[in-house]
Amino acid sequence: MARINPFKGIIPPVPTIVNEQGQLDEAGMKKLVDYLIEGGVHGLLMLGTSGEFSQMSFEQRKQVAEFVVRYVDQRVPVMIGTGSPSTREAIELSRHAEQIGADGALVINPYYWPLAEDHLYAHYASIAEAVSFPVLVYNFPLLTGQDITPDFLYRLAMDYENIMGVKETLDTAGHYREIIVKIKQKRPEFAVFSAYDDHLLNTLALGGDGSIPGSANFAPEITVGLYEAFQAGDYDKALQLHRRLALLMEMYKLDVPFVNVLKEAIRLMGLEISTAVLPPARPLSEEKREQLKQMLQAAELLN
Repeated sequence: MARINPFKGIIPPVPTIVNEQGQLDEAGMKKLVDYLIEGGVHGLLMLGTSGEFSQMSFEQRKQVAEFVVRYVDQRVPVMIGTGSPSTREAIELSRHAEQIGADGALVINPYYWPLAEDHLYAHYASIAEAVSFPVLVYNFPLLTGQDITPDFLYRLAMDYENIMGVKETLDTAGHYREIIVKIKQKRPEFAVFSAYDDHLLNTLALGGDGSIPGSANFAPEITVGLYEAFQAGDYDKALQLHRRLALLMEMYKLDVPFVNVLKEAIRLMGLEISTAVLPPARPLSEEKREQLKQMLQAAELLN
């Protein structure tokens, strides 16, 4: 019997709200979590790229995971980013996520240097064998320097039933299509998510499962609305929302890393949170803040 995958739909990669000293801002984090759940999202990803995991200590990552899982209290499924260049660390973080009651782990392939395929396979296999809950693969070759190919992903998915999905951070629809054709015919529960917001519609049209889009943090009504319209067969509405979504994509080019853009967009939408970021990221400049505001206005999110 196929395992049930708790993840589908729109799962925002949630920024970690911190104060000016870089410590978890629990009140702000609660405010954002409630806003997203009330906005109809289908799950939450904590400690992904937007969660600034790469700027955190090992213990801070665990602290954030514990706090959010406890506060969400099963209102929606929670996925925890547990990737690391070290297999031992990735296993420890994944086991910790399972122990605290998270619903799954998102694991980016080791960064800093590319791995021979047998070493990369052993890395994911070791993590899958160490836990029993769902493990999703995070493919982000722009940051890791190594693409996870559809053939490689197929091999993992066929060998490990708890490897249950992929977050594809690629601007190539063919990559999504090949994964869906190769894997979902044999494992329908295997979830294929786009990371780029404007690939949500084509991912759904190809038979994928949703998106893990940054814009869902400040405008969940667009991506959630698009997903639900598509599921209901209202393709005209889905297309209208897709066109609004496309107007937001330049935001990812405003600054690097773009977590400061996301936090500022959340604030501009009326949620009073700290927009502090973890070094080496810096606050968004006034000039770029004005450019972001204009993007939100063009997408009919601000007057």
